[in-house]
Amino acid sequence: MKWFQVKEQAAGIKRLMLTWYLYKITGKKFVQLIACVISFITYIFSKQIQSCTRKNLSVIYEFRANEKAKPTFLNGYRLTRNYALSLVDKMEAFSRNFDTDKISFEEESVKETLIQDIKEKKGVFFICTHVGNIEILRSYIENPKNRVNPHVNIFLSEEQCRIFKDFLKKIEINSDTTTYAVENITPQTGAELKENLENGDIVFIAGDRISAASPAATFKAGFLNKTAEFPTGTFKLAQLMETQVYFICAAKKENDTYRIYVKKFVPQNNRKKAEELHRMEKEYINFLTEMTVLHPLQFYHFYDIFI
Repeated sequence: MKWFQVKEQAAGIKRLMLTWYLYKITGKKFVQLIACVISFITYIFSKQIQSCTRKNLSVIYEFRANEKAKPTFLNGYRLTRNYALSLVDKMEAFSRNFDTDKISFEEESVKETLIQDIKEKKGVFFICTHVGNIEILRSYIENPKNRVNPHVNIFLSEEQCRIFKDFLKKIEINSDTTTYAVENITPQTGAELKENLENGDIVFIAGDRISAASPAATFKAGFLNKTAEFPTGTFKLAQLMETQVYFICAAKKENDTYRIYVKKFVPQNNRKKAEELHRMEKEYINFLTEMTVLHPLQFYHFYDIFI
């Protein structure tokens, strides 16, 4: 089963707005408590989630004998709970209420390179992971006090695009963001995106989920000593843009703080395009592997990712 065949457990504008009103009335701690309770009930009654979390944790555990990833019932629930709590943080980030003082970078030098690239309007193409919560980086970048605040282009599923736009409209937030549905990418999309990047925009797109519109446009690669499929289109699009490419992950730490992990892909111009594409794919998978091992209970793939 692919990710787009899985019914989203926490999607929908009505649920999101209910969560938002509870957040406004009762505060974040109470909403987090509700998220913990609902995620426990969901985990108890969803055999699919139990099965997928157990399998994915087993693979991570066997790969590095990582005790944090031991495939126990409790760890399966922790993973499900962490996902529910990440949705609360996403909502807070969307509404620009997330405290960016709680965000730090793993490497200060890489952070400075990234911020400089954005300030100089070089155009930055972020290839994200579904480990952690990438909305937190957007929250940091869009914060006016950080003085970068570029126009943001995001690739989401068609349904997620609709929910995102509806939510911002209902809470009256004017976000300098353009959303693209991954199901509807065309040559015109690529041309528009390239122009946007040349004007200093930034782009966010996932590198660890295949396209719902083109499920056959994939490449197989070794991941955690297993085989998994990855979207060819993401990496071809990044190469086509001829701009700064970064692999990115935002993982949650203690006390609602986040750590940003960044790796810049440095092209080697003396190589053929096909070789460079393969190298980009390989470096991304190495990055994804590292993030998964470091944060196994934030590996938010509730489906059978391995072939």
